[in-house]
Amino acid sequence: MHIAPPASELFLLALIVIFALPWAVWRLGHTDYWAPLVVVQIVGGILLGPGVLGAMFPAYYTTIFTPQVIGSLNGIAWWAVMLFVFVAGLELDLRQAWKWRGETGLTAGLALGVPLLLGAGAALILLEFSDRALWIGPDGREWQFVAGTGMACAVTALPILVLFMQKLEILRTPLGQRILRYASLDDVAIWGVLALILLDWERVTRQLGFLIGFALAVVLVRKFIAAIPARDRWYVALVWLAACGYLADWSGLHFMVGAFLAGAALDADWFGIEEIDRFRDTVLLAFMPVFFLSTGLRTSWEMGGYAAFAAAALLLAAMIAGKLAGIGLAGKLLGWGKGEAWTIGWLLQTKALIMIIFVNVLFDKQIVTSGAFTALLLAAVGSTMLSIPMVAPRLKDLAALKTKAG
Repeated sequence: MHIAPPASELFLLALIVIFALPWAVWRLGHTDYWAPLVVVQIVGGILLGPGVLGAMFPAYYTTIFTPQVIGSLNGIAWWAVMLFVFVAGLELDLRQAWKWRGETGLTAGLALGVPLLLGAGAALILLEFSDRALWIGPDGREWQFVAGTGMACAVTALPILVLFMQKLEILRTPLGQRILRYASLDDVAIWGVLALILLDWERVTRQLGFLIGFALAVVLVRKFIAAIPARDRWYVALVWLAACGYLADWSGLHFMVGAFLAGAALDADWFGIEEIDRFRDTVLLAFMPVFFLSTGLRTSWEMGGYAAFAAAALLLAAMIAGKLAGIGLAGKLLGWGKGEAWTIGWLLQTKALIMIIFVNVLFDKQIVTSGAFTALLLAAVGSTMLSIPMVAPRLKDLAALKTKAG
């Protein structure tokens, strides 16, 4: 009689698979130029899920990824993504955005608004020419699906953008800081729109209570963290993060909204830029691969592979065209030089992680189906993989662009 291994052994075996395979592909395949490790990990999560390797080798999947193991992995994934979104909020520098408010507001507005409209248009095309039940979840409404898809197409993943600009050696240049301003302002809008999409009129009292309570708590927490020794601030920040996540979820929003607000309410200067960089890198290294796998477990090809890829291609076209058109229009209005809008527009195409997190929330709330989730996930990966190959050659020819602050 076969005796199943203990859950602890299966859990550790799952971690070996999650961490070893993507790293091996990235290192041995020399993919860093067109697919950095974070992208390989996301794709690896999809491949390791039930839709690909799970379908090809069901014995492998059912043996390792038992319900108990998946439950344990999901717990790590929830906390990992909360930490990641918290850091994204913490890295916002609204003071710089205010200093350059005219340019930043116009550029960020067009960078968000144009792809949002094109993405919403793509969503309407999917609803018009196919069965709506393939896209809209059981608890979703048409306007929520259209707005959610449009915003997903407009997202820029600020933490991944930081990693890419580090790789291109422009993060600390005036150009890098400009792009961070645009992406930071869009991040605020992204989570604001998500909160609006998730607004539950049956629980609106709770949600308003959370927002009012949060605003009052911010004043007290900011004074407290600023007054305590630096060595204690990370501990207090993590308690603050967990509390905001819990109360946001309790109110009917989502713990991701609470996590972003928790970070945005604090000042990065209290923790130090280098400390934040190390913390983010640690989260990416030690925890986020588990989230990528949990995302892969959600991918579904039930609606048919060709349909999923066709929908992803439509959404990818809306993302790219919308972002480049929005930034291009901003460049014309602000008198940018040749090639400037193209370079910035492609860097702002980095969508993986934040878009995946955004769509995970819509899927959790059953606003989108597994088919829509899969199409959006594929489009996010494609958009992100194109960023560095399209930007790197241009930066060599536009060396003076790196020193332009606005």
